Amino acid sequence: MSTSENLPIVYLIRHGQTAWSVSGRHTGLTDLPLTSHEQAAPRLLGTRLRQIPFTQVYTSPLRRASRTCELAGLAMDTLVDYDLVEWGYGDYEGLKKR
Repeated sequence: MSTSENLPIVYLIRHGQTAWSVSGRHTGLTDLPLTSHEQAAPRLLGTRLRQIPFTQVYTSPLRRASRTCELAGLAMDTLVDYDLVEWGYGDYEGLKKR
């Protein structure tokens, strides 16, 4: 095997939409759920990923990330990693982007 064949393949999945992302607010550490409208997209993604044998799945502890993972059908052996949370926006958290 060549070196490139031994490298892992990494899939990054961004969580779905929240009420704050729809309204253009900074969302960092605030633990918002997915909108009800956004729950179909992770399910569709899951149908595309079902054939891939994942060695490990990691998720942020925030609800929007863990729910996206669950809806995509990837939550069975998921490890929560606190280093995967988004940046905190401090005083800008929840404010609208200009």
